[in-house]
Amino acid sequence: MSDQDHSPPGFASAVCYRDPAAALKWLEGAFGFEPFMVITTPNGQLAHSEMRYRTGRVMVGSEWSDDHKSPASIGGKNTQTVHTQLDEDLDAHCERARAAGAEILAEPEDQFYGDRTYRARDPEGHIWTFSRTVKVMTREEWDAAGGFITKDRL
Repeated sequence: MSDQDHSPPGFASAVCYRDPAAALKWLEGAFGFEPFMVITTPNGQLAHSEMRYRTGRVMVGSEWSDDHKSPASIGGKNTQTVHTQLDEDLDAHCERARAAGAEILAEPEDQFYGDRTYRARDPEGHIWTFSRTVKVMTREEWDAAGGFITKDRL
């Protein structure tokens, strides 16, 4: 195993699917995530996988315990969503996801903090948010635009 087979320091999300093999293909086609590692059992079942987008990564696996379920198995509920910061055309990304069957929950829209975002639900119910910075703003500028106060700590 080479050093490139190991994940860099940091953290990644892990999402569970009823059909993780189908999810891997769908996430690649719809969102442009790149497969990085797929580990299978001797009988061909997916044991672990990892996908990447630039420096971000997400692990895709099966429902492997009562506490690790796809939203499709728990009434569509999500306990987390995954956010991806893009460096490509956000509107074109949204259209590619829509064409692949994503349910677009929030159409692309400019946000007060300078990003353009959209939100989508994948075929098993995971919610994904995609953003692209379209206007670089200071904290003071986005606070004034949104009516918030941004700090480093509470």
